[in-house]
Amino acid sequence: MTNKAEEKNKNLQTFSPKPIAEIAKNLGIEERYLEPFGRNKAKISLDLLANTKTTSKGKYILVSAVTPTPLGEGKTTTTIGLGMALAKLGKKSIIALRQSSLGPTFGIKGGGAGGGKAQIIPIDESILHLTGDMHAVAQAHNQIAALVDNAWFHGNALDIDPEQIQIRRVVDVNDRFLRHVTVGQGGEADGKARSSGFDITTASELMAILALVDGKSNNEALQDLRKRIGRMVVAFSKSGKPITAEDVKAAGAATVLMRDTIKPTLMQTAENTPVLIHAGPFANIAHGCSSIVADRIGLSIADYVITEAGFAADMGAEKFFDIKCRTSGLMPDAAVLVTTIRALKVHTGKYKIIPGKPLPQQLLAENPDDVLAGSPNLKKQIENLRKFGVPVVVAINAFPEDKASEIAIIESVARSAGAADVAVSRVYANGGEGGIDLAKIVMRIAEHTPSFHVLYPETMSIKDKIGTVAREIYGASDVSYSPAAEQQIAKFEANGFGNLPICMAKTHLSLSHDASVKGAPTGYTFPIREVRASIGAGFIYPLAGTMMTMPGLAVHTNAENIDIDDDGNIVGLF
Repeated sequence: MTNKAEEKNKNLQTFSPKPIAEIAKNLGIEERYLEPFGRNKAKISLDLLANTKTTSKGKYILVSAVTPTPLGEGKTTTTIGLGMALAKLGKKSIIALRQSSLGPTFGIKGGGAGGGKAQIIPIDESILHLTGDMHAVAQAHNQIAALVDNAWFHGNALDIDPEQIQIRRVVDVNDRFLRHVTVGQGGEADGKARSSGFDITTASELMAILALVDGKSNNEALQDLRKRIGRMVVAFSKSGKPITAEDVKAAGAATVLMRDTIKPTLMQTAENTPVLIHAGPFANIAHGCSSIVADRIGLSIADYVITEAGFAADMGAEKFFDIKCRTSGLMPDAAVLVTTIRALKVHTGKYKIIPGKPLPQQLLAENPDDVLAGSPNLKKQIENLRKFGVPVVVAINAFPEDKASEIAIIESVARSAGAADVAVSRVYANGGEGGIDLAKIVMRIAEHTPSFHVLYPETMSIKDKIGTVAREIYGASDVSYSPAAEQQIAKFEANGFGNLPICMAKTHLSLSHDASVKGAPTGYTFPIREVRASIGAGFIYPLAGTMMTMPGLAVHTNAENIDIDDDGNIVGLF
């Protein structure tokens, strides 16, 4: 075990989980709907939705954030803390989160399960494997990919064009060496050689499908899953005809492999507030939301469902509204936008933050002028959320070095930008008690009837939808397309795929396509290099700039610090 791993574990909080059956019972979930996985986790049967006795609908709260910096803004921590604070106020609250990917967990981002006194417990069980859904998605995806190549290899009755095979293999690890590979080398018995590559599992269309499956019973959701998988376009013929997972006879086997993934997993927070964890698409390369069915379960039995969308408001929140809410018909009652003082200082472009290195002392010094200079990103993200008719509450995720003068700047900027209210959140240090002010504001704001609407109609052309998102949400003045993207768009529209929403794949580190550009850029051209179609999930998938669907590893990674100690305990993971 390394010294660095020991140091990381010194600050790990010790919490006592209640039996998961007790958490379910407190929610009114009968034992027959509970499928335990050990002491601390259980899957929830969707038959609960068909048989629930309540007709009430809980309040639906989305948590988003300003554009991320390497410091981390604490969006998941705030989501968990808000749920715990609502519980302290006597409300039945449920937190809905995505499943962590092992790629960034062992890379550099972390596990996405909160922190301090606002985390999921046991945090290691949340981060590592959970109930196996991630592995089931990867297995099902790779089974489809194998059957596509098999159909091409054995006679090619479907006239598959190997240059237009759309599906790539997936694995849940950050590995740049797998981005571009040649498969089928070695001779006739080993297949036919062609260029391909790997994506991370969270970028699989099956993961997006899982998050968007809907139904009010296990069987209803399972049938929706089966239909969506069957519609997946996995290749094109030499004449340009789309070839689906159904065509290569892969949809049934993939559905069987994913049969149990449709059920969300119940866990709890450090204060025993219930958490539903389900699906795990990234927001920079997919739509970044947990599942529709988890939200439906929560809204049917709780007063408040607090869910988050990946990365910033221009990424996960836009897709939450334009894809997830469009699909489900569910309408959010309020949005919480998380920011930190240090993040806005970084958005001045003055500070270089290197993960794993000490923060510049100037960044931690009192400097309200820098907060003001970095505030255009905050203003733009408030504007982005308000474009959907949803009231916005700004949550300042507080750190010990924050100064009153700096907090005052954020409060002033947020209100002038149209935020309904602002609260300082101290849930990392104080748990639910540190989120009481935020919770009271959210309760008040959520009582107002929102005028929710999506950003664009599906009937727009693909280019018009891309242009609307780029201009309205990212601040671009124009959009450019590579020749390949032009051809792909024409092919998709010719095959009747034009009336689908857009799921933009771009960097999460900037409002623009360029990760180095901070603040709120305007007047630039947004470049589309490639366009893919996720027909089973139900969206068109443009890739902007140099966005990759398989992350790489940094020079130093979390994996270097993860080990077991002499007693067999995990260290360095958190």
